[in-house]
Amino acid sequence: MATVELTKENFDQTVSENPFVLIDFWAGWCRPCLQFAPVYEKASEAHPDLLFAKVDTEAEQELAGAFQITSIPTLMIVRDQVAVFAQPGALPEAALTDLIGQARALDMDEVRAKIAASQQPGADGPGTQNPGTPEA
Repeated sequence: MATVELTKENFDQTVSENPFVLIDFWAGWCRPCLQFAPVYEKASEAHPDLLFAKVDTEAEQELAGAFQITSIPTLMIVRDQVAVFAQPGALPEAALTDLIGQARALDMDEVRAKIAASQQPGADGPGTQNPGTPEA
């Protein structure tokens, strides 16, 4: 399967319409990006049920900036509109295959519950007392 080129114009629609998206942030001048490209393309052929996309960080600087991409290549995985993985560096084929398997195995209800819990006011913020810490 060919990869899809993402732009700021089609990014939101593409991610919202596809439950599992891998995104390769890259640039044409980046040697590690060019070395990773055939690995990424091969993975896209091995997993035709997933959407493999690319963001050219030179052409889409605003999009790369929105995701705070400071090193390329950076691989991001979005499941059910939740970024579940983002890490710079070119992966070897076996590592990419393993990563895809781990992302497939995620319980997204559990992921969303953890995100919601971490956003609760006072979850570990001001006003909570550490047991064993004497009061002032």
